[in-house]
Amino acid sequence: MPGTATEPTQDKAEAPDSAPSSAPSSAPSAKGKAAGKDGKPSSAVARLAKMGLRRSVDLVLHLPMRYEDETTLMPISEAIRRAGLGQPAQVEGEVISNEVTFRPRRQLVVKIADDSGELTLRFLNFYGSQTKQMEEGVRLRVRGEVRGGFFGAEMVHPTVRPVVPDEPLPDRLTPVYPATAGISQAYLRKAISGALSRTPMPETLPAAVLQGPLAKLKLRPLGECLRLLHTPPPQESEAALADRSHPAWLRIKFDELLAQQISLRRAHEARREKNAPSMPRHEGGLLTRFLAALPFRLTGAQQRVVGEIAADMTAQHPMHRLLQGDVGSGKTIVAALAACQAIDAGYQAAIMAPTEILAEQHYRKLSAWLEPLGVPVVWLAGSLKAREKRAAVARVESGEARLAIGTHALIQDTVRFARLGLSVVDEQHRFGVAQRLALRGKAAGTEPAPATAAVAPETVPHQLMMSATPIPRTLAMTYYADLDVSVIDELPPGRTPIVTRLVNDERRDEVIERIHHAAAEGRQVYWVCPLIEESEALQLQTAVETYETLVAALPDLRVGLVHGRLPPAEKASVMDDFSANRLQVLVATTVIEVGVDVPNASLMVIEHAERFGLAQLHQLRGRVGRGTAESVCLLMYQAPLSPTARERLATMRETTDGFEIARRDLDIRGPGEFLGARQSGEAMLRFADLNTDAWLVEYAQEAAQLMLTQFPEAVEAHLSRWLGGREHYLKA
Repeated sequence: MPGTATEPTQDKAEAPDSAPSSAPSSAPSAKGKAAGKDGKPSSAVARLAKMGLRRSVDLVLHLPMRYEDETTLMPISEAIRRAGLGQPAQVEGEVISNEVTFRPRRQLVVKIADDSGELTLRFLNFYGSQTKQMEEGVRLRVRGEVRGGFFGAEMVHPTVRPVVPDEPLPDRLTPVYPATAGISQAYLRKAISGALSRTPMPETLPAAVLQGPLAKLKLRPLGECLRLLHTPPPQESEAALADRSHPAWLRIKFDELLAQQISLRRAHEARREKNAPSMPRHEGGLLTRFLAALPFRLTGAQQRVVGEIAADMTAQHPMHRLLQGDVGSGKTIVAALAACQAIDAGYQAAIMAPTEILAEQHYRKLSAWLEPLGVPVVWLAGSLKAREKRAAVARVESGEARLAIGTHALIQDTVRFARLGLSVVDEQHRFGVAQRLALRGKAAGTEPAPATAAVAPETVPHQLMMSATPIPRTLAMTYYADLDVSVIDELPPGRTPIVTRLVNDERRDEVIERIHHAAAEGRQVYWVCPLIEESEALQLQTAVETYETLVAALPDLRVGLVHGRLPPAEKASVMDDFSANRLQVLVATTVIEVGVDVPNASLMVIEHAERFGLAQLHQLRGRVGRGTAESVCLLMYQAPLSPTARERLATMRETTDGFEIARRDLDIRGPGEFLGARQSGEAMLRFADLNTDAWLVEYAQEAAQLMLTQFPEAVEAHLSRWLGGREHYLKA
C-alpha cells in the first residue's frame, strides 16, 4: 500500500540482449557481453557507468532530451520539394547505386528511389559494413534534412535502417537520449527498453501525501509518466514534451525535487545528532576585550548575525551556518568575533580563503587585531618556504596557534589541529564539496590536547561559511535548505554609493585622462584586465600591455602591475605599495576580485567588461566605494555586444544591490552555472529548472517534512530511486 512500499533491489545496468540492426558494429551485440571474458565490465557497460547509469532504475530515469517523429513517411518528391526548410523528413526507397568516391575526399554516395523520384545519401565518415548494409537492391528507410547539393537534392549522414517492403511504421515518437562517445542511440534505446520492462516502479509517494499537500498538483502515477516520456504516442503535444511543461514532466520534476529536499532535511538532522563543543560567551574574556578595542561600532545587522552565530556555538550540536553579506558589508569582523568565542572557550579556529591575496589580507587584518590581545595567529599558504611552513604546521599541531588563516594549504594531510572548534570558509562557493568537508574533518579523529574542554574524537567543529555572492531565495531553498542563513543587509556608515558607467573602448583616451584627474585629487585607481598575455583568438587587451600603455601615457604617476603568475613575494610587495599609496594606479587581473581593501581607491576601470560574469563584475566593483570619496566604476566594453552581455552590463549600471544582481544572474545563467557543478557535485537537478519550476519547491518541502515524520520506509525507497547513494554531496 502507498507509504509502505519499499524499493526493490536494483540490479546493475545491463547490456541489451541483442543490438538492433542499425547499431554500429562496435556496439556489444551478443547476449552475455555485459562482462568480458576476464569478468570485467564490457566497454559499453563501463561507458554507461561513467554516465551514472549503473542500475536498471538509472536507465529508466535517463529521459529523452528530444524526439524524432518516425511515424510517417513522405514520397521522395515531396521531401525534395520541402528542401531548405530546415525540417527533417522520412522517406523510403530502394538502393539503385552505391559508390565510394575519392573526390574531393573519400565518401560513400548512395542513391535511393521510389515511385516519385530519386534522392542522394552522402556519408563522409562510414564503416565498410555500411557499404554492404546499403548495397544495391536493399530497401532503406532514411530520415534527415534534405538540402540542395552540387549534384541535386541530398541528405548528409541521415539515419538509415534497412526494411522489408510494407514494414509497419512505429506508432510512437522515437526518443533521443543524452549519450556519450561509444554509446549509440540504438544501444541506449534497447538498454532502456529492457530496463523499463524488467524494473517495477512502485509508488513511493504515500496516499496521504498525494491526497493531502499535493492534491492541487494532480500528479500522475510515476510509472505511467515514465512510459509516456520514453515512448510518447504521436498525438501527445511535441511542444509540451520539448519544453517539459507536459503533465508527465511535472511528476518527474516533483519527485526529483522531493528527493533533494528529503536528503537536505536528513543531512540537517544528522548534523544535529553529532557532538560539537559548546562555547558559551564569557564576560570579560577575549571577545569582550576585542570589541572594546575596535575603533568603530558594529552595525545593527552585524550585531544581529553575531548574536545568531554566538547562539549556535553555545549549542552542543555543530553550527552549519551560511553568512551572506554584500561586498563591503563587514563579514570579516563577524568571523573574527566567532573565532574569539571559540578561542575564549579553549579551542582553535581556522579561516580558509580561496586566494593567497585574500588569505593574506585576512591574516594581516586579524593578526593586527588579535595578537596585541595575546592571541597567536599563523598563516599557511602554498607560497611559504618549507621551513616557514613546517614551523606554522608545528604551532597549529601543538595548539600554540589559536587561529590559523590560509588557503587550501590548511587542508593538506600534514596539517593537524590540536583542538579545532570552528572552521570558517570564506567565499565558500569557490571551494569544492570535498575541500569544505576536509577542513571540517580536521577535528575528527585527532587526539585532544589537554584543555578544560576537549574535543572528543567523534566531535566535529562548528562551521561558518561566508559569501559575498548572495544566494537568491529560491536557490537557497533548493540547494541550501540544510543551512541556517544569516544576512548582513546593511553597509557600514560612511560608505558612498558607487556610480557605474558604460564606456565604449574607443573612448580609451578619455578614460586615461579621467585617471589622471583622479590621481591629481589624491585618489587611487584600479584597472582590471581579463588576460595576462595576448590571445589571438580573443584579441583582448592584456594586463601587461595595458600596464605599459599607462606607464607611457601617465609618466607623472606611479603604476603597478599584479597578476596570478607573479611570484608571491612580488605580488605582496605590489599590493603593499598600493595599500600604502606609493602607487596611484594598479593594473591587475581578477586576483584582486575579493578581499582587497584600499579605502583611498575611488575609481575602477574594468577592461572588456562584456567578458565577465555578473558576480565577478559586482565583486570587482566592490573594491572601490570603501572610503568617503565619491567612487566610480567604468565598464569599458567592445562593440558589438551579445544580448547576454548587454543584459549583464545594463544590470550593473542599474543597481548596486548584490541580492538583485544575484537574482538577475540566476535568470541569465540558470542554477547550474550560478552554483557551478564543482560546488554542488552530482546533486545538481537534472530535470527541474528553477527558472520555471521554483513554485514546486514549497510543495516538495511540505511533502518531505510529512514523509520524514510519518512514512520513513517510503523515504528510503524514494531516496534509493533518485539519489542511489549520492547523498554525500549534500554534506557540505
